Amino acid sequence: MDKMIIKGDTEIYVLCPAYKKTGGPELLHQLVKELNDNGIKAYITYFKTKRNNKEYTPNDFKKYITEYRLLDEINDSENNIIITPEVTSAIRLTKKIKNAKKILWWLSVDNFKKTHTFKNVIKNYRIYIVLILLLRGEVTLNFDYIKTFDCHFCQSYYSIDYLKSNGISNFYYLSDYVSDEYLIIDYAFEEKEDIIVYNPKKGIEFTEKLIEASPDLNFVPIKGLTTNQVKELLLKSKVYIDFGNHPGKDRLPREAAMCGCCILTNKQGSAKYHEDVSIDDEFKFDDEEENIGVIQNKITQCIENYEIETKKFNAYRNAIKQEKQKFKDDVEKFFKIM
Repeated sequence: MDKMIIKGDTEIYVLCPAYKKTGGPELLHQLVKELNDNGIKAYITYFKTKRNNKEYTPNDFKKYITEYRLLDEINDSENNIIITPEVTSAIRLTKKIKNAKKILWWLSVDNFKKTHTFKNVIKNYRIYIVLILLLRGEVTLNFDYIKTFDCHFCQSYYSIDYLKSNGISNFYYLSDYVSDEYLIIDYAFEEKEDIIVYNPKKGIEFTEKLIEASPDLNFVPIKGLTTNQVKELLLKSKVYIDFGNHPGKDRLPREAAMCGCCILTNKQGSAKYHEDVSIDDEFKFDDEEENIGVIQNKITQCIENYEIETKKFNAYRNAIKQEKQKFKDDVEKFFKIM
């Protein structure tokens, strides 16, 4: 899909869970900012707003918006557009929209797949979580409604393949970019330490096996840290590993690369696609126990020959630096004011 023609009085509502300070919600806020910068009326529209006495907008995201809307403030006019992430509860909310155009933005394929059928919910969650999801209406029972959306945005090439495999062709590639604070970093070789950093929320089962088999290596988790502390840890680390499921084009590997880390991943999800995780194949591994020795050797190589190995990621870093401008260009190309 090449573009969407909109009228001068069109309003765009971008659905977003309140309070959440993660990569997906940040991208939703970034889109609203870009639309407003282009002279289009756009509003972050919060759902899941039940926490009393807490601001809906995380402090780090206030730089993107000056106002927001709630669900009951949506003007369901045929001139207007609703954009929703693939979060199942948000998709269900769009069923109440009868007139406005609807766009589904695929930020996390894997997280959607976990809840898009009752069978998958039973497979992926404990029984008490299944009951909670059912009570909240956060289970999509079939794919038919997904196909009724006017357009689909794809944040990754992984999501493009997923849509194609489900017979959806009305999609547009709209990815994301890392925060400006990571685009201006000038890391120093001499400040690097022999640290391998990892996210304990992703792929921890395999990572723990790797850590247990590598007592001479210094693994440090990203846990309980502020935004600045995460950046400081990445700036002094030599290697970042990610053996999680890569449900979309993740930010943390890119942020780590911009901080000078060598990046090692598995081949799951978006990591399988060079367009999404643009690192050489020598740094991607099948996360199987028989490969632990090979991964250990690659980590050691990155630490002992850091100044040489880190240069292999310069093309990746250069591509990351271009993402913000590409995002701006892609938004401007798609939304055409009549």
